[in-house]
Amino acid sequence: MNFKRIDCQFESHKDKCSAWLYLPENVIKPPLIIMAHGLAGMKNCGLEPFAEFFASNGLAVLSFDYRGFADSEGTPRQLISPKRHVEDYLAAINWARTREDINTDKIALWGSSFSGGHVIKAAARDQKIAAISAQVPFVSGRASSTPIVIKNGPKYLLKAIVSCFRDIFRAATGRKPYTVPVYGYPNEFAILNTPDSRPGYESLIPEGMEVVNAAPARIFLTMILYHPTNVSHKIKCPALVVAGENDSLIPIKSVKKAVSKMKDAKLVSLPIGHFDPYFGENFEIASKQQLEFFKTHLL
Repeated sequence: MNFKRIDCQFESHKDKCSAWLYLPENVIKPPLIIMAHGLAGMKNCGLEPFAEFFASNGLAVLSFDYRGFADSEGTPRQLISPKRHVEDYLAAINWARTREDINTDKIALWGSSFSGGHVIKAAARDQKIAAISAQVPFVSGRASSTPIVIKNGPKYLLKAIVSCFRDIFRAATGRKPYTVPVYGYPNEFAILNTPDSRPGYESLIPEGMEVVNAAPARIFLTMILYHPTNVSHKIKCPALVVAGENDSLIPIKSVKKAVSKMKDAKLVSLPIGHFDPYFGENFEIASKQQLEFFKTHLL
């Protein structure tokens, strides 16, 4: 192991976000990659291999948990909020720029799934970002939600609507959120219930770790309204987008549309599903593609 990992925190809207800073050894002021997880994920659920691989190759990495998740402060707990998540990315960038042990002119963003959309949004707002890598990225709420609704039928849609507005009403009246499962089997009611959703999520959870498979139901509405594609034309920095040709959650057509609007983007299309980049040969392929991209634009 030729890097060290430091526990740290940074402030986002008066709450402290828990983070790990990976610093490669014998590298003076290395470039930095900032990363966070996707829908209800945490930094110790599948992100460590990416962070360690990049750090082993001379790149610093800041991996963090959003407000309301894991050891980060913030309420409501488990709230999946694109707005808050992007704010946390921006807060991480601002914190990183205060450090003297990294190259603050070479800060890149990395995201996977839901956070793949967040890095597009964050880079559109911060034009000083040096590069972004978006892996199987969520780019359109309509594109991702429509197949799930069609497959599950009207009962699912009605339950989602009722759950959503029940949660919104509870929030408006100062009560605890009404939560729904984040992932489930195809015959179960959950935010995501494609055949690979539950096994995919559970494969990322470290052995012995207990996770809360629940999130405030307002995500049904906010997810449909979330469209990073709408700002992808504002991405001026180099971008690498890794898409899954067999992705059950992110239609590749929507990813190609987002990429087509970016000024300097490379699309890597792989014959993989949504959860495949985290493991085995698919991890090797995806991580090496991303490493070479970061080396080209950061080193």
